[in-house]
Amino acid sequence: MKRSAINPMPAFFDRYINLVEDIDLFEAFEKYTPDKVYSDKVKLTALGNRVYAEDKWTAKDILQHVIDNERIMAYRALRFSRNDKTELPGYDEAVLGANTTAVLRSVDDLMEEFNDVRKSTITLFKNMNDTMLLNSGTANKTEISPLALGFVIIGHPVHHMHVISERYFPLL
Repeated sequence: MKRSAINPMPAFFDRYINLVEDIDLFEAFEKYTPDKVYSDKVKLTALGNRVYAEDKWTAKDILQHVIDNERIMAYRALRFSRNDKTELPGYDEAVLGANTTAVLRSVDDLMEEFNDVRKSTITLFKNMNDTMLLNSGTANKTEISPLALGFVIIGHPVHHMHVISERYFPLL
């Protein structure tokens, strides 16, 4: 199913969804792989633990954040695809970000984890039919479908790569 099949378009999450072309979800997973979105590993590695301002995450912290977020969004998609109507809470990205070992890890290690998580995510979505993709549930007080969550999973790393390109790469 294509991005344009998302109805309703969830507020807040639209900023990530709309970064992805109006193509089939699985075509988007193929086009926006972690290795394609974060293709400049040389620059990402060269950044080390630099930040562009006080109290900002490092590029490695951002990579860990997109990995964590993908796991959370996939979990939500699993629940909603199976027609679980339990309202799910949001999560505190600052708390999660403050409690990782990303600063001690290499970019290559983080990318390996990201690719492994993405493979699992794709397997989850491959086993959803159209009805399951269009089921909806509530997460963080927002109605959202697994289809929309799939496009969030794809667009969220794109958003953060734009931030890295605009604010971190100039530090090199």
